[in-house]
Amino acid sequence: MKVLVTGVTGFLGGRVAEALAARGHSVRGFVRDPKRWDGKPPAAEVAVGTMTDPASLRAAAVGCEAIVHAAAFVKVWAKDKSVYDRVNVDGLRLALDAAKGANARLIYTSSFIALGPTDGRVFDEETPRASAIAHNDYERTKWEADRVAREAAAGGARIVRLYPGIVYGPGTLTAGNHVVQNLLLHARGKLPGMLGAGDRKMCFAFVDDVTAGFAAELERAADGSAYILGGDNRTLVDLFAAFLKETGIAPPRIKIPYAAARLVGRLQRWRAEAFGVEPELTDEVVRIYAHEWCYASDRAVRELGYRTTPLEEGVAKTVSWLRARGELPA
Repeated sequence: MKVLVTGVTGFLGGRVAEALAARGHSVRGFVRDPKRWDGKPPAAEVAVGTMTDPASLRAAAVGCEAIVHAAAFVKVWAKDKSVYDRVNVDGLRLALDAAKGANARLIYTSSFIALGPTDGRVFDEETPRASAIAHNDYERTKWEADRVAREAAAGGARIVRLYPGIVYGPGTLTAGNHVVQNLLLHARGKLPGMLGAGDRKMCFAFVDDVTAGFAAELERAADGSAYILGGDNRTLVDLFAAFLKETGIAPPRIKIPYAAARLVGRLQRWRAEAFGVEPELTDEVVRIYAHEWCYASDRAVRELGYRTTPLEEGVAKTVSWLRARGELPA
């Protein structure tokens, strides 16, 4: 099958393109700059354009049987807030138009964050969102894009919605791979501490499981369906314990109260808005970490043969990959 993949210069999009190529699909990557596509499969094609340029997207989709739309703006802050809307919401609308014009199926990469915080519960694809609050512009626009995708499916569009959990593992160290980035910061003594008590559960999804889920969906799922591609619902304490087991590096000793972290994040956000200095943390992100984000992948397991890797196994594989790259000592 010939597949156009957007977002191939990002962590998840790049790994999805690799997985599809490995399974014999013909991959075409949609990029702004071909030089930024690390890990490009040897036989993959390149289409140059942007998610805000409908003509380039329509041209890239010609001849494709499916579009995997993995492009998104995921940074914690941007001076121009409208970039979140242009890429995450309007970009989906343009992808829907391009798919319709090419008579292709659209596989839309949503996010667990669109389904909302779970706080003591475990959600599936159909659980109504419990929170009416979006904590930052990324959550706001992914939530809005999810509504667009659901409306398109209800209207008969050839679309499938996928909801990856917090994806981590081997791959490009972009903003989408923040779990591995934080483990490296901790290993280098540059992580200030753990947010809160580290006892909030969240859905850690190993990247190889998620990319296999994309491939299985492409080959087996029905139009209009939706799947959570998640993993272990575990805590930050569990994450750092697994890292300790593989590296001998003790978990962070300092546990930063949410109130103190919000204050620091608010000051960084104000500084960013006044002087354009990109913040390392914002109070909005701290509020996200104060919730639980737990999801069930039962439908994907049942219908797609999806497999979830235990957190300890995923961390072990990630550490092995980091050592092979020279990022961690042997």
